[in-house]
Amino acid sequence: MKIGDLNNRSTDIFKQIVETYLKTGSPVGSRAVSSLQDVSLSSASIRNTMADLENSGLLYSPHTSAGRMPTERGLRIFIDGLLEIGSLNTEEQEKIKAQCRAQNRSTEEMLTEATTMLSGLSHCASVVLAPKTNSSLKQIEFISISPEQALVVMVMDDGSVENRTIGLPLGTPPSALTQAGNYLNAQFGRIRGLEGRTLDAVKDTILDELKSQRAELDTLTKQVVKAGLATWSSGQKEGGTLIVRGRSNLLDDGSTLENLERIRQLFDDLESKEGMVKLLELTKDGDGVKIFIGAENRLFSLSGSSVVVSPYADDSGRIVGAVGVIGPTRLNYARVIPMVDFTAKVIGQIL
Repeated sequence: MKIGDLNNRSTDIFKQIVETYLKTGSPVGSRAVSSLQDVSLSSASIRNTMADLENSGLLYSPHTSAGRMPTERGLRIFIDGLLEIGSLNTEEQEKIKAQCRAQNRSTEEMLTEATTMLSGLSHCASVVLAPKTNSSLKQIEFISISPEQALVVMVMDDGSVENRTIGLPLGTPPSALTQAGNYLNAQFGRIRGLEGRTLDAVKDTILDELKSQRAELDTLTKQVVKAGLATWSSGQKEGGTLIVRGRSNLLDDGSTLENLERIRQLFDDLESKEGMVKLLELTKDGDGVKIFIGAENRLFSLSGSSVVVSPYADDSGRIVGAVGVIGPTRLNYARVIPMVDFTAKVIGQIL
């Protein structure tokens, strides 16, 4: 469900309940909503709408006779569709810059100061992932944490471990993640020299293979199409499907059968490797403030906790770490999100 699936009355009441809950932390009743409503509605009408929102899984009642509170699903829909994100004033921005840019401090001391400052400003616990190392990759694994996200675990030669959360292309099956990990780990074994085992190096290796296999595929398909044994459904290769015809005539030609089987294998391999390239690009370029609410995925399943985290990059644009806060689900998201985002950008500028 998206916020656009609700009618105007339900949206207004839902928005007021969530905003009031985020301010007070208490269940919100129909009487409280009625006092906030711009449009005059009876308590009965408000209660009916609240009941509908509860049936939709956006609200719940902690006690039989109590008001309603947003579910984790409701909070997610509110944040994605209704939250009005604030902005830091000049004084707050300068304070963050000054705290991070103090002279004669190591990177570790700077990050410690930044997280202490975030904790104080947000009144929540803070978290930081230190800059990522330049060590060569030893092993990589993709773990599905939801239909839309995966955790990338990268083990380096020096024993350090880096974790990154990436968004997945729609419809990516868990089996594709397992296959990608197995294939990439095999590539690490093939690439000689520690300096070569980076995400970019592995991606370049796969792209070279794709280029070679596409050339082979072009040659083979031209042969079978020219021989009149197959045709492209759309009249051309791009966006078309190769249709084999006269299959009975192929039985007497072993070489043609071998070519067709090789074409099938190449199509499968190209599709698989193109998917792996996309995964590598997502792993490298993961960016933006991420918000995890309660138990919506296995990474942050602690009951009643939300995490707002943003990556920071070095001067080459490479994501090297992340900074954020952990707090109750009724965080002041409108204030915390720009605070985390700005701090991450300042840290990136310093690095």
